[in-house]
Amino acid sequence: MEDFQFKPFDEMTPQDYAKIGFKSGLEIHQQLLTKEKLFCRCPAGHYSEDYHAEILRHMRPTLSELGEYDGTALMEFKTHKDIIYRINRETVCTYEMDDTPPFHCNPEALDIAFEVGMLYHANIVDEVHIARKQYLDGSIPTGFQRTAITSVGGEIPYRDRKIHIIQMSIEEDACREASDVGHRRVYMTDRLSMPLIETVTAPEMKTPQEIAEVNDILRRIVRSTGKVRTGAGATRQDVNISVTGGTRIEIKGVPSIKRIPLLAYNEAMRQWNLLKIKDLLNKRGVTAETFQAKIDDVTKVLHKTSYTPIFNAIAAGAVVKCVTLRNFKGILNHQTQTDTLFAREISDRVRVIACLTTLPNINYSDSGELTLSSAEGQKIRKLVGAGENDTMVLVWGSEVDTDTAAKEVIIRAKEATIGIPSETRQALENGTNGFERILPGPERMYPDTDLPPIEITSERLAAIRKQLPEYYWEKEVRYAKLDMPKEYAKPLAISKYSKYFDQALELGITPKIAGAMFIQFPTRLRRALVLADDKDINGEALLNILKAYKDGKIVRDMLLDLAADVAVVGEDCIDWNEIPKLATKQEFCDVYDKINQKMPRIALYNPLKRNDYMFGLIMDELRYRIDGKIAKQYFNELLAQGDK
Repeated sequence: MEDFQFKPFDEMTPQDYAKIGFKSGLEIHQQLLTKEKLFCRCPAGHYSEDYHAEILRHMRPTLSELGEYDGTALMEFKTHKDIIYRINRETVCTYEMDDTPPFHCNPEALDIAFEVGMLYHANIVDEVHIARKQYLDGSIPTGFQRTAITSVGGEIPYRDRKIHIIQMSIEEDACREASDVGHRRVYMTDRLSMPLIETVTAPEMKTPQEIAEVNDILRRIVRSTGKVRTGAGATRQDVNISVTGGTRIEIKGVPSIKRIPLLAYNEAMRQWNLLKIKDLLNKRGVTAETFQAKIDDVTKVLHKTSYTPIFNAIAAGAVVKCVTLRNFKGILNHQTQTDTLFAREISDRVRVIACLTTLPNINYSDSGELTLSSAEGQKIRKLVGAGENDTMVLVWGSEVDTDTAAKEVIIRAKEATIGIPSETRQALENGTNGFERILPGPERMYPDTDLPPIEITSERLAAIRKQLPEYYWEKEVRYAKLDMPKEYAKPLAISKYSKYFDQALELGITPKIAGAMFIQFPTRLRRALVLADDKDINGEALLNILKAYKDGKIVRDMLLDLAADVAVVGEDCIDWNEIPKLATKQEFCDVYDKINQKMPRIALYNPLKRNDYMFGLIMDELRYRIDGKIAKQYFNELLAQGDK
């Protein structure tokens, strides 16, 4: 392989990524804004930490239609996890627990999926065929996810080229993970079975920055429909990455587009460095065929060790196993990602599969850290028969867990002689990634015999096509020309309030006021914690408030307060009969005279500010009954008359 050295993240160029053959594709999961879940009639989008019951399950792999086991299922079975589901009776029914057959597929969700497919210029399927996709990590209580392809093909514009869409599917969302410690994993079930669409792109992105930019285009397209959920967790990206000589690696569930570039950079670096490690091992004569390793119990040698993690483990009844890797000296100290060594590849496998989650969970002879004493190291080396060019890896825990861990150390070390194992990786906060599970294969997909195919009529598709939204980039151009703050244009173009904004303009509302109502006010109410991040205000209700303003029933100062009322109570909370009537000019004059008579008795800190203070007192008395601009005009007229 080419002797290419990775530069720091900010210094990498497109030419650098071209040298290593970098390419990437996306799998974007987007929750749909439906009232009900996909295959039952439970409400969708009701999140809560409260639960009324817990259910315990253990997952076991089953044979596929071809008589094969999926690798991921076998890996998860090794973990021997207790899977706990926390059930809230308001959001979960017996369908989610696989105790009731599925209802027919939610037609509202299907129509949204077809609409997005049309925006991608994709080919919509004639029939929707429901399939089952195995999930043995416990994130779905049934052990499988119902999914169906809704469109194939398609493309989106990007810079001077097109990015092609492979397919789009509709499927059920999985549980939210609450905790995962040792052999116990806990899930919240509130988002389980909510409808989402999965968009799969071709691997046509050539740099980490391009991945983020393409993802943002796809995000804006689906949001422009106004029919998808927003907020934390509503959209999750799986980023597929490979380099020349490598294989497809999936970074799972990236929650933020901003995090993609650094994650992709580190994964490209990891794959490139793993290929270097393979070459180094092969030069030493260590290949998949010649690879040698052995496992020994070394608990007795270390029962008086000063290394705290092992000393405490043995005191608690644990055992210590030593894995000897022949001719692996120095390999675990090779860099893979930023500030990350190959040793973490092994530690991750031990943590995930053997469930030894307390770190550190391995110790190895090449480690430069203060760990075992040299005397202890020599005793172990002599006991297990390790040579100077061998590496010893220690794991500690129960007899069963250390047996699993030692075998995983050997599996991962042997994979190093081959190159890059096919894995699903977890996005970490520092921009690196860690092992999550073996990359699933096609064996986990099979037809669902509980549900018949759904015929999609041309009339149904024609009705959807008639109501397709304008592309967001066309809206941005149109909105940028309006007399309102320029920062409104981009969010408005993908906002579910976009159609209400356009209707407000047709009513004669100025772009500035309409833009404030639909863009600025929801943001202000979220910052004030009046409106939750995952909630929206009813757009029809906001438009009705603007209509009342246009008709002269309310003043501009009331707009935000009424929007807040709708956000908190709901769209039917406003009783227009209780709204105070607008003040006449005569009423303003009467209040002016009353306040003017009081002014001589008021001690002012700054007499030059007398008029400002007086106007403030008038507005306090006529709050919500007169527009500020009109009041200022009346006030100035009365001041001028007094001067005469």
